[in-house]
Amino acid sequence: MEESNTRNKANGTKISIVIPALNEERNMPHLISGIKKIMSGKKYEVIVVDGYSTDNTAVIAEDMGARIIYDNVGKGSALIKGLMNASGEILISMDADLSHEPRELTLLVSGIKSGYDICMGSRFIAGGNSEDISAIRAFGNKAFVFLVNALFKSHYSDMCYGYRSFNKKILQKLNLRERGFGIEAEISIKAAKLGLKTIEVPSTEKKRSAEEPKLRTFWDGYIILKTIIKNALRN
Repeated sequence: MEESNTRNKANGTKISIVIPALNEERNMPHLISGIKKIMSGKKYEVIVVDGYSTDNTAVIAEDMGARIIYDNVGKGSALIKGLMNASGEILISMDADLSHEPRELTLLVSGIKSGYDICMGSRFIAGGNSEDISAIRAFGNKAFVFLVNALFKSHYSDMCYGYRSFNKKILQKLNLRERGFGIEAEISIKAAKLGLKTIEVPSTEKKRSAEEPKLRTFWDGYIILKTIIKNALRN
């Protein structure tokens, strides 16, 4: 999907958008079309990390120009694999369920171009919002934010949200290990521990359009808590 326009070959930063996906064939055309519209005229690639979907997720994504990688271990494993295989200088993680607005890609890109190592979308700062989060998930997120900020002297407002951008140069420093839904917490914690330059930007989480919900509130909450404790005990 890399734009081939000659005016972009001479200059411009390449952007890699990494999307873990599982059985998202209905969402994929809308998502990639939205990305193409916003990224028109820029040098970019879309990498879909497919969890061996039983539908046509991978076929549709590839037909629309995305590069396909396979990983069925978990969200964290898929994201790590996609980021490690990305060729861009700016890396963006994005969900496949239409909860992340493609129009916000420009804000995430601008954060890295402004000199930050990681730019994190937040639903809980001015201008941010969620049309999907339940009361129990909102409470859990606030609890995790409080715990991480207290343990690692950080100042986050959101913890369990995956719409983020990265300077590729810091990927090796992060040394990401989480295989499941603890990946966002791991990124935030390690960024704080390493003293990386981070910024939060407002993001609106749209109502998820997945055919089957991927979130398991209490189990995933346990995984995130385990991730926080594990990283607190590591040097």
